[in-house]
Amino acid sequence: MIIKETLAKSIITKSNLPESDFVINPYIGCSHACIYCYARFMKRFSGHEEEWGRFVDVKVNAADLIPKNLDKYKNKSIVIGSVTDPYQPAEKKYKITRDILKKIVDIDAKIQIITKSDLIIRDIDLLRRFKKLTVAFSVSRSDDKNTKLFEPGASDINSRIVALKELYKNNIRTVVFISPIFPIISDWKNIIKKTKKYTDEYWFENLNIYPSVKEKIYSLLKNNFSELMIEYKKIYDNEKKYWDGVEKDIVRFCKKDDIDYKIYFHHKYIKK
Repeated sequence: MIIKETLAKSIITKSNLPESDFVINPYIGCSHACIYCYARFMKRFSGHEEEWGRFVDVKVNAADLIPKNLDKYKNKSIVIGSVTDPYQPAEKKYKITRDILKKIVDIDAKIQIITKSDLIIRDIDLLRRFKKLTVAFSVSRSDDKNTKLFEPGASDINSRIVALKELYKNNIRTVVFISPIFPIISDWKNIIKKTKKYTDEYWFENLNIYPSVKEKIYSLLKNNFSELMIEYKKIYDNEKKYWDGVEKDIVRFCKKDDIDYKIYFHHKYIKK
């Protein structure tokens, strides 16, 4: 892992995400090295030649870039971790995310933190002080079988669930972000059954096979789930039809069990 300390020019930037006005990314790159990660497009802007998942740039001055007057962000929404994980392993040493949280703890804005890491429970003392905070744990499988194939550097699934329970116990609003849903592989119903007692809402996102990740995903399938290769090709020959079917199943399931949810399919719209 190549870790480099850098100086950022800005830290709160405008967002193109649905339901988000601004984003904060304390790092460039991510050592979780998820094979499906859409954020590898960041290499076009960062100038890195290293493989995605093999480098992390630490924005050591990030907290200093937070303005003292935060009125500009009143009633806005800010996502922490849109193209990196703010609690990836480097955070244990550098505490960039923690320092940012200290600076914005009194902000009158909706804060969403997206992570795969149980390291977040280190900052419960700060998180409890936020008035409008949501922590979303990204989970794509219900157990740790083959987790390292998909997310080599991320916390195991059980650790995420334990952290989820701890946050919920401390009255911090929690979301399980079932993302991405791998056809046939991701048992999203079982994820809900395992986490329902500790979760305020579920978000769902389908697996988008971007050109930048296509080779890695199909290589993983060929080497570990060869029996699914034909099925995946059929699905992605007419993926809208497939995902429309999954979406209907999610809606039925969530309505039946009175589960709050949002669906982020196709990156074009949101259904609640």
